[in-house]
Amino acid sequence: MNKSYMRNILLCILAALAGFMSLGVQALPEKLPSDLVWQSNLSDPIFADPRAQRGGRYRSFVITFPLTLRLVGPDSNGSFASYMRANNMSLVGIHPNTRNPIPELATQWAFGDDGHSIYFRLDPDARWSDGTPVTADDYVFGLEFMRSKFILAPWYNNYFSEIITDLVKYDDYTIGIEGANPKPEDEMLFEYSVSPVPAHFHKLDENWVRDYNWRIEPNTGPYQISEIRKGKYVEFTRKNDWWANDKRYFKYRYNPDHIRVKLIRDFNIAYQYFRKGELDTFPLLMPRFWHKKAQGDIYENGYAGKIKFYNDVPQPISGLFLNEDAAPLDDVNVRYAIAHALNVDKVINTVLHGDYERLQTAHDGFGDYSNTSIRARKFDLKKAAEYLDKAGWSERNSDGIRVKDGKPLKIRITYFRSEHNDRLVILAQEARKAGIDFQLQLLDMSAAFKQIMENKHQAAWMGWAGGGLSPRYWEFYHSDNAHKPQTNNITNTDDKVLDAKIMAYRSATDKATRVKLAHELEQMIHDQGSFIPTFKVPYTREAFWRWIKLPANHATRTSDVVFDPLGGTGGLFWIDTEEQQATLEAKSDSKVLPKIMIIDKTWAVTP
Repeated sequence: MNKSYMRNILLCILAALAGFMSLGVQALPEKLPSDLVWQSNLSDPIFADPRAQRGGRYRSFVITFPLTLRLVGPDSNGSFASYMRANNMSLVGIHPNTRNPIPELATQWAFGDDGHSIYFRLDPDARWSDGTPVTADDYVFGLEFMRSKFILAPWYNNYFSEIITDLVKYDDYTIGIEGANPKPEDEMLFEYSVSPVPAHFHKLDENWVRDYNWRIEPNTGPYQISEIRKGKYVEFTRKNDWWANDKRYFKYRYNPDHIRVKLIRDFNIAYQYFRKGELDTFPLLMPRFWHKKAQGDIYENGYAGKIKFYNDVPQPISGLFLNEDAAPLDDVNVRYAIAHALNVDKVINTVLHGDYERLQTAHDGFGDYSNTSIRARKFDLKKAAEYLDKAGWSERNSDGIRVKDGKPLKIRITYFRSEHNDRLVILAQEARKAGIDFQLQLLDMSAAFKQIMENKHQAAWMGWAGGGLSPRYWEFYHSDNAHKPQTNNITNTDDKVLDAKIMAYRSATDKATRVKLAHELEQMIHDQGSFIPTFKVPYTREAFWRWIKLPANHATRTSDVVFDPLGGTGGLFWIDTEEQQATLEAKSDSKVLPKIMIIDKTWAVTP
């Protein structure tokens, strides 16, 4: 081991220790500082449409029914959880076009002179679903809740202990939050702006996970769950007297009276529901749907339309995640060989119609933080062979599959979306040329996710949602989260040098340092070879029935989905019930209406 290598380890460890030592240097003051400079933002443009109409039932779907209504703890991270989380507000939001902070549950905020504390004045109008005021006590309890061993949520326990280090109530509507380390102010607002937990609702004890599995928690958003038919649907109903109805950035939004989320386990079947008018919108991001399925009379006759909307958002972390705890993936040479045996470009140019682009790194779309010098390993059978030979997989059996110690090189790929079959079949066929046998395991989403979260997978074909102002590394790559269930480190990456670099990044106090460390971390993750990036898509594509109306700007710069009924960028559309009746009558009479095809490049990012 050379001196330079040891020096780098030492520097990273010292930086991380400096960050940890800073945690105890200065706690939040007992009294609210008198010299705080309070800020707010009520001057950015509204992004909803005053023409929006209230009413109607918006019908959507999920392909797996939730295993729980809890937002933390076992089985709480399924797809339905996105509806629940989007219906809870934070202290401060981010304007989806300007990316400036905007008020949510707080009306004002101020930064402490230590560089890692923030103070908030809470909105006295804020209410829980049951009418109870949202006060500072809900934030104090929220910190206790997220740190509690009873919730069985290691990630939250860690985040609210090591990142959110203190929270103080100054009065019923004023709080202070201390973060572990100084950061740029915009990042502090994102990292340290937390959501409250209703203190009057929860009883924290050893039975909490079981007792609250299906209890409907009060929330601060515009909707509340009003009906659950297990295995069939969940329905949300809009609150008639929602406290934020007339707030600047919430006016004219969240317009349907009801949102019904139906369980339809197969995308192809779900599309048939859409064609029959039993779903109001449908995602068309997959080329097979956009180019082939989304054709025919409902579009030609103008009953339904299509939109392609370019956005400017961090890309999801999509690709193949290799579990280093599952042999032979503990060998970096095997991981490199798999990367070079994946013919991603062939998939893009065939079944994906050239619509997608190659994702080069795990964190794309974060501006300065993204390391654009890194390129994903290309399909190269010669290099794949060299790495397999180096790993001792130098012989082939009669089927052409590499063998070692009499065992064939088989890699089980777990996935949960049947519409990805054609992509994975091509990858498997190409990988056989390198002597690798991909065994494709299609499971129900709940079963697949459970297998992955319990570390029983070999390779996982999936993606994590992007978001935030800067990449996050600890939950995905730190060894604290390796070799244990229910964490996001599904590759079981365990590297002490990487750990130290992650902690240095976490504790960095200025953007330039954080950007430098992010670039180094991205290179180290690339070198680890446990995540193989595949595709990115700089837009969203969706189908919608004519009665679903959009604002003139269609969506926002950071809209992942145009027809998102909830969330910070969502709730912009509305249902025109008169248009709905007219469209159904026209369809019944075979009357042709004007076609709807929208291509919006307002926020397209020029490569």
